[in-house]
Amino acid sequence: MRIGILGLGRIGAFHAETLSGLDAVDSLVVTDPFADAAKAAAERFGAEVVDSPEALLAAGVDGIVVAAATDAHPALILAGVEAGVPVFCEKPVARTMAEGVEVLKAVRGKDVPIQIGYNRRFDAGFVNARAAVQSGELGKLHTVRSTTLDPAPPPAAYIAASGGIFRDCSVHDFDIIRWVTGREVTEVYAVGGNKGADYIKEAGDADTTGAILTLDDGTIAVVSNSRHNARGHDVRMEIHGFTDSIAVGLEDKLPLRSVEPGVTFPAGTPHDFFMDRFSAAYRAELTAFTEVVAGTRPSPCTIEDALEAGWIADACTRSLHEHRPVTIEEVRQG
Repeated sequence: MRIGILGLGRIGAFHAETLSGLDAVDSLVVTDPFADAAKAAAERFGAEVVDSPEALLAAGVDGIVVAAATDAHPALILAGVEAGVPVFCEKPVARTMAEGVEVLKAVRGKDVPIQIGYNRRFDAGFVNARAAVQSGELGKLHTVRSTTLDPAPPPAAYIAASGGIFRDCSVHDFDIIRWVTGREVTEVYAVGGNKGADYIKEAGDADTTGAILTLDDGTIAVVSNSRHNARGHDVRMEIHGFTDSIAVGLEDKLPLRSVEPGVTFPAGTPHDFFMDRFSAAYRAELTAFTEVVAGTRPSPCTIEDALEAGWIADACTRSLHEHRPVTIEEVRQG
């Protein structure tokens, strides 16, 4: 099949590399406002370069991957749908939830699949955790802990446009909690602090946060995030039930060191970047998209899924700023 890529920044170039190595993909068509980025992709992957999204959609593509800036996501999703071309779009659907809801309304009833990029759904550990929950082998759940710690904060320009740590970082935890447990979040309470880069505080954001999520069956989920984890990129989940407890990310590249006498775990080189931690998951995610394009599977992460994680992020943002518990229903109502 022939896949188009819109946007060739860090993640777009990474997707181009991944797609070029998939057996199902015969050719790539790429476009980016920066001609040098498109030219580099053409030289590296043998991609065809076009000068606009319109030209890309007219180039006979079977599916498109949207890796452009967030502001462009709604228009590019809608353009793909109107052209009848299956769409993979990196999260978020749009910069604000109101815009995301409008995108959902616009595509509802259209027979064009859309997959939103939440790669943890394709990580082997998280897949196994979901299977364990669904099988009932853990018993009734009572506690979930989800962690995302970045080795260093992104640049000031990124922070200013990110929408805040809950919307651009924690949202991965929120999505995977929903997916693994099969439950919905009803209420949140969030806190945050700033002990690192001044520009994060100046942007009105926190660099380290904690959130307590109450799920609809009474399970408590604890989410921990930080922009500062010098040892590496740390993504983990614990799931505790009345019968058993399991963990995702408890492996030799875990960026944590034990101070217990005689303990040598973890023994490997720590993960230092999200593309390192999730390289196999990204490949599985885009392989799934080729199956969506081929019509052999439904979208594994819909716009509706992405918006649910977004509502949780909005509730946590409001809770942080207003120092109080916030229900998901409250943020849905505006």
